[in-house]
Amino acid sequence: MEDVPSRFRRLVGDEPFYSIHSLNQLDKEVKEQVYSLLIPEKVFQRFSIDPVTFTNPEGERVVNFITPRHAGFAILEVRRKPEDKDCIFFLEIADTAFHKIEITFLIINDPDSPRFNTDIDPEGRRTKFGTARRNIEEEVKAMKAGLAPGQVRRGLRLLGDFLPLVLGFVKAMGHDMIVAEPLAYHDAIIFEHHGFNYIRGRKLMEDIHREFQPGGSLFRKLDGSTPFRMPGAEKTVRGRSWAIHDGILDRPWKDVEMYRNVDLPARVCTFPGWVY
Repeated sequence: MEDVPSRFRRLVGDEPFYSIHSLNQLDKEVKEQVYSLLIPEKVFQRFSIDPVTFTNPEGERVVNFITPRHAGFAILEVRRKPEDKDCIFFLEIADTAFHKIEITFLIINDPDSPRFNTDIDPEGRRTKFGTARRNIEEEVKAMKAGLAPGQVRRGLRLLGDFLPLVLGFVKAMGHDMIVAEPLAYHDAIIFEHHGFNYIRGRKLMEDIHREFQPGGSLFRKLDGSTPFRMPGAEKTVRGRSWAIHDGILDRPWKDVEMYRNVDLPARVCTFPGWVY
């Protein structure tokens, strides 16, 4: 099968496109075919979506591309039905101030799995991933169902399929790396597993691991005072992530930024022997 850089060049020719902004200047039809290279083939196959017309079996268009000519970002949305609230696949990719390409947002949902309303509070207001407000009851349900902070549904486990696509995509653009900012602790650990290294935040990650060891400051805070701080939570990635989401660090989760070299995966692990 033809690789992403070859398909990219077949669509746009040899003209350089070093930025998302420059790609956004393409004609709509070409631009959509180019950005569709970032959608895992399994998404099209599993949900019977035509990868050329972007329609479902009922003939409804279910892939949406938001690619303003004036902007340095692109958003891809894939749904099973046009009216569905949740995307199956959601990606935002953007230019950075330092002329790199960044994955600013990625969601891959299993639409057949139960939904937990962790994204809205009991009054229907958006929680903004728990940074503005929280829905504790729904978070507890999600945690017990095996989800991580920020998830409203179980995922499709397609990060391993997506990553080669985005690496090939940025390579075709002339870049040697992709940048990402993990939105939670578990995201950082998963990125590590897929060859990402740290631009900033590695010391924080190492400190977190150390303090979750018996006798550490975070270990001592797993005192059962909330459902997210139960003894034993330090043993798993999800357990730690829920505790951090619950404020156990006494500081917001931020200042963690990572990168993945296109051809050379890093071998970083700040949670040796981790269990998800």
